[in-house]
Amino acid sequence: MTTSERTERIRPSTVAGERESLQSWLDHHRETLALKCAGLTEAQLREASVPPSELTLLGLVRHMAEVERAWFRRTLSGEEAGPIYYSDADQDGDFHPGEGDTWDEAYATWQAEITRARELAAPHSLDHLGAGRRDRTTGEPYNLRWIYTHMIEEYARHNGHADLIRERIDGVTGE
Repeated sequence: MTTSERTERIRPSTVAGERESLQSWLDHHRETLALKCAGLTEAQLREASVPPSELTLLGLVRHMAEVERAWFRRTLSGEEAGPIYYSDADQDGDFHPGEGDTWDEAYATWQAEITRARELAAPHSLDHLGAGRRDRTTGEPYNLRWIYTHMIEEYARHNGHADLIRERIDGVTGE
């Protein structure tokens, strides 16, 4: 997808069951982030919100690829999936794209992580306990319901950031 294309968002049902509701709200928020990035140039996608913040739309998309990977691959499935953009040397590397990093690569990586997340979640009930990392405080595993809820929260928070960044870049706002 180039940034000139528009993404249509699904409208979550007002009468859906629990799983359908969680999945549709997560997809709604994924699509919202894509819309916040639509129609911008590479340079605009790299524009920081306001000094001293380094937060950019490109960085947010890279971050959400990491978040999808962490919660679905590592936590739900127990995969040994290493980081994509961050490292021991730069724990916030997802937010620090280099000169050679592009929107096309970041978007493709993010979409691949979303596809993998859907595949990993599909066979499980909401009560399914993740095979990977556990809560640092309690040692309890996370169930799929918790992961969906957390992912919705994570996207909602960062979509608020994205809305402010986009408004600063070209004045575009929206829900």
